[in-house]
Amino acid sequence: MTEHAALNVAVVGHTNTGKTSLMRTIMRDFTFGDVSDRPAVTRSVEGARIIIDGAGTIAFFDTPGMEDSPALLEQLDAHAHTRQRSGIEQIRTFLESDAATDRFAQESKALRQVLASDVALYVIDARDRVLPKFRDELDILSRCARPVVPVLNFIATDQAHTAQWRAALAELNLHAVAEFDTVVFDHVDEIRLFEKMRTLLDSHRHILDAAMRRQQAHRRQLTDDSCALVADLLIDIAAHQTTVPLADHNEAESRVEQFKNRVRQREQQCVDDLLHLHRFRDEDYASAPLPIADGRWGPDLFSPAALKQFGIRTGGGAAAGAATGLALDVMFGGLSLGAWTALGASIGAALGVGRTHARRLLDRARGYSELRCNDGTLTLLLVRQSSLVQALLRRGHGAVTPIAVGDSSTSRLERSSWTRPVLESLVEARISPGWSSMAENSSADLMSAKRSQLVRNIAERIRNNLTDQDTM
Repeated sequence: MTEHAALNVAVVGHTNTGKTSLMRTIMRDFTFGDVSDRPAVTRSVEGARIIIDGAGTIAFFDTPGMEDSPALLEQLDAHAHTRQRSGIEQIRTFLESDAATDRFAQESKALRQVLASDVALYVIDARDRVLPKFRDELDILSRCARPVVPVLNFIATDQAHTAQWRAALAELNLHAVAEFDTVVFDHVDEIRLFEKMRTLLDSHRHILDAAMRRQQAHRRQLTDDSCALVADLLIDIAAHQTTVPLADHNEAESRVEQFKNRVRQREQQCVDDLLHLHRFRDEDYASAPLPIADGRWGPDLFSPAALKQFGIRTGGGAAAGAATGLALDVMFGGLSLGAWTALGASIGAALGVGRTHARRLLDRARGYSELRCNDGTLTLLLVRQSSLVQALLRRGHGAVTPIAVGDSSTSRLERSSWTRPVLESLVEARISPGWSSMAENSSADLMSAKRSQLVRNIAERIRNNLTDQDTM
């Protein structure tokens, strides 16, 4: 192998089996091609390359679906024995015929690309039954004299006939079979796909080994960066605080709403950043059910329903705050309980939340209180965003249905009891308002070594406790 070697891979198969979805997922590019339930969406050959430093490139070529393999096979067989032609000679003769540009125009595009490639990935919708037309397609591909790796797609559904397909492929002497679901993504299956190609392409072993190392490194970096975004969010919100004038009920309520909106916006920024990092789009979730709708979380961050949905069990002050829909810590500086009651029920109901912090506010001017998020809200943010990271790591770029974070995954996150150490590590952030980018005049504290170290520590805890242990 030379340093600038190239491996060409033709992605072929019947119409609507997920060829373009496979391309999108391998390339981590939602913009590649057109994914739809409509048949024969891809009408021309489209290519994309993975550039591997020091090893070369792997070029993948998406081809039009094969639509009428029985008729094509009949045409090939009609002239197969007249001159004792080999399979590849039959294919080449066909490609020079009028039928190749007329009746079998789509099939001929796919076959030309196979001949120009080193290997063919034959994508199978495992939900389909093993029909004669699929056997015919594999027969035709075998005549191209190129290695063929069958790829079973959509295996993560109850409708998949995985065992039947494996048995049928074995009968055709095709044993290097890969499983690669382009909707429910498993990075281990992606590595195995490269391994299957490597078994058939010994001369390209160097570049395939490099490609596997590249994909694994990308996965680790993606996970690290995702967890760092969530950690930064938590520190931003834990450190954020604002003052509330206790003597002015209307102004107090207005500032509470402003505070809540800033927290909501900061969480949305984290959602947007995660979607961008994983190369997904907001519009991919336009019709999504809870918890995401229009690229945004559905249940309000401060609603009791949100805490309940994610299994957040709170007690004491945190529960009191959640009951009002505020889920905020309100700390007072030497004021009486009666002064709080005058603020009205919406803030007064949350009095119990912040009594333990009174001493910290003795040096504040009389008549003002600090407002910040409590542990209930921070726990919800932690579990919700960690669940989103987990879902994104498991989402293939061929998925067309909205992302959904299931209750089962989030409940496992909560039951693991890993959230408490994260909250305890945020204590320093709570007393460091300069660590929050949400402040009107954020200071240089955002770049402090202590804050950066805390981001790394929390990110590591999040990473180590993702329920998808395969991402470690």
